[in-house]
Amino acid sequence: MSQEFRCSASSLARSEPLLGTASTVMAFLLIEDSGPWGVDAVRDCRLPKRLTADLLDRVHPLGIRPLLIRRHGRSNPASTRVFAAYADPHLAWMQTAELDNPHHVLDLDLEGLASGRSAGLAATDTPIFLTCTHGKHDPCCAEQGRPIARALAASHPDQSWEVSHIGGDRFAGNVLVLPDGLYYGHLDPRAASALATQHRSGHIHLHHLRGRCGYGFAVQAAEIYLRRHLGETGLKAIRLESQSLRADITEAVFLHGGQRWVVTLRRTPGEAHLLTCGSRRNYPTYQHQLGSIEPDSVGSPG
Repeated sequence: MSQEFRCSASSLARSEPLLGTASTVMAFLLIEDSGPWGVDAVRDCRLPKRLTADLLDRVHPLGIRPLLIRRHGRSNPASTRVFAAYADPHLAWMQTAELDNPHHVLDLDLEGLASGRSAGLAATDTPIFLTCTHGKHDPCCAEQGRPIARALAASHPDQSWEVSHIGGDRFAGNVLVLPDGLYYGHLDPRAASALATQHRSGHIHLHHLRGRCGYGFAVQAAEIYLRRHLGETGLKAIRLESQSLRADITEAVFLHGGQRWVVTLRRTPGEAHLLTCGSRRNYPTYQHQLGSIEPDSVGSPG
């Protein structure tokens, strides 16, 4: 394969669907580090090696996703900004603080974060927009992400950060919105600025939405199918009530405006492709094919 191969361009060229491709994560710990970042950002950064080793030993068993963040332009701050976010679709929250010493991150209540209670920091209701620019992990992340990070730094300077690898290199440019856990892909600078503005007004940018990371892949796709069907962009307008899985068939029941909706879809195999710029072989892909969207008149409230 030519060195000019780019996984993001390949994904776009084959019109690969975005829906149902967000990483499945509930708890995030973001730590400021101006870089540079190696392939494994947390292990290969400017933070003390003993700190990162101890941190990884603690967060991995708890299911917490550690990420590095930095302001566009790679300034060297005197303190370390941290965020703890819990992307529960029903009750998302985020806390933050500036630490004089990065080692104090080990003093956070990581068990509390993992369980959705509290990490012991100050609560914030201001969302943040995280653009993956992790070029050492995949060239597409830097090539597609940096122009987006620049645009968001101009339009939403206090809320925008660059972030290390968040998953889905081939969907670059990728943006993660916390605490709501919304993953967006195949963005350009204009679309990224638009989604940030929409989010601040309480709406989702449907066109580039990969999914809500607090759900599994199939339910991510089901929510997007239903939103498209209803033309609904309200951030909190749709709520998952139940889900069931039979073989490759998923049935998800959502509540919208007092009406229950049943979304049925099937997981189907797609063609195998090179999924990153550094892939040495093709990997299988999967899609979520819509079966039906029906109102549940029997089960509707009231």
